[in-house]
Amino acid sequence: MNDDLLKINYQKYTLANGLEVILYPDKSLPTVSINIWYRVGSANESPGKTGFAHLFEHMMFQGSQNIPKEGHFKFIQEAGGTLNGSTSIDRTNYYESVPANYLELLLWLESDRMGYLLPALTQDKLDNQKDVVMNERRQRYENQPYGLAWELLFSNLFSSDHPYSWPTIGWMDDIAKFELDDVRNFFKTYYSPNNASLVLGGNFEIETAKSLIDKYFGGIPRADLIPTVSVPPQSLTDNKKVIHEDNVQLPRIYLAWNSDKAFDRYDAALDILSDILSGTKNSRLQKNLLFDNQIAQDVSSFQYSARLSGSFIIISTAKPGIEIDKIKTEIIKEIENLIKNDVTDEELIRAKNSIKSSYIYSLQKLDTIVDHLNHYNFFLNEPDAFLFDISRYEKVTKDNVITAAEKFLKKPFTELNIVPKSK
Repeated sequence: MNDDLLKINYQKYTLANGLEVILYPDKSLPTVSINIWYRVGSANESPGKTGFAHLFEHMMFQGSQNIPKEGHFKFIQEAGGTLNGSTSIDRTNYYESVPANYLELLLWLESDRMGYLLPALTQDKLDNQKDVVMNERRQRYENQPYGLAWELLFSNLFSSDHPYSWPTIGWMDDIAKFELDDVRNFFKTYYSPNNASLVLGGNFEIETAKSLIDKYFGGIPRADLIPTVSVPPQSLTDNKKVIHEDNVQLPRIYLAWNSDKAFDRYDAALDILSDILSGTKNSRLQKNLLFDNQIAQDVSSFQYSARLSGSFIIISTAKPGIEIDKIKTEIIKEIENLIKNDVTDEELIRAKNSIKSSYIYSLQKLDTIVDHLNHYNFFLNEPDAFLFDISRYEKVTKDNVITAAEKFLKKPFTELNIVPKSK
């Protein structure tokens, strides 16, 4: 692999108010992209008060002191740009791309909602977005086939007080109880320059960008002490089994193990393990369940690594008339067979090449590059970790994969069965 493909020309510096700024100029592009990560996600909430981080993914588009409601969308779309936001357990992300001559518009919009959202945060707006979030939860979770799977899985994989045990969208009872003072305090606590990192990429002059960033963000005051989240590693002492009846046609099984956190010792090996198990038609679980025994409609697996912990998850939907236990038996058999009889050279090479090619392909988009820069800055405090990241996979050996499988997949797990409702 040509390492030059993964060398990123960037500058990183910090404003006096604590905002981390990462500049990635690329004059070959006609656009600029901004990507802001706030170090707040659902893990920063607490039992009884869940859903605040996701709520702000909505509230941040409802106008601020100098921008009218829905103004964010109007300004960006009329400039020919795109925008969106996302919330995870660890962070909240807002991002926009516009033609390069609209750089100042981007910075003004993002700075206004970072520094001046609260004056425009009214009870009417909160009530409106509360209803929007509750409807979103009904549509995407409660009334969606298999829609409650993730919250059922994680609320049983982790203890009830663990910050990964509740869904990012929040529990419905908590959403219904949102109070304006609580929402304001959550914003004051977490949405500040010293709890954020701003990545700007694309066609711009560095000195111009620095001047504009200081102009729009430099005067925003930093927050007081920002609470940090820290929990000891968790693991189950016994297998857990949860059966949930749902409006589905076919049963589906989910198996979840506590595993390594992001960028930790076994994280890359677990990614490779998941590819060996289910990444291609020749992978072990696809070959067994879909082709040889023909008992499953689909099967997938992945290592979900986050800041505090990780989870290794396998999912499979049964074919009509097939019992879930039959699929579970074959899954466990394939895991045990892999540990006992080793990984082949071909499997290891194929998994590495698959991960590497997907990664390189993703770097063709500016939006993805600036998000990677923020991702690495968040987890590693080094935006240019592209080569380090891909090198993690190059260094994984067959023994590493077996060790990871033994260390995590031989331990107790949570099993979730989603089955058709009884007639």
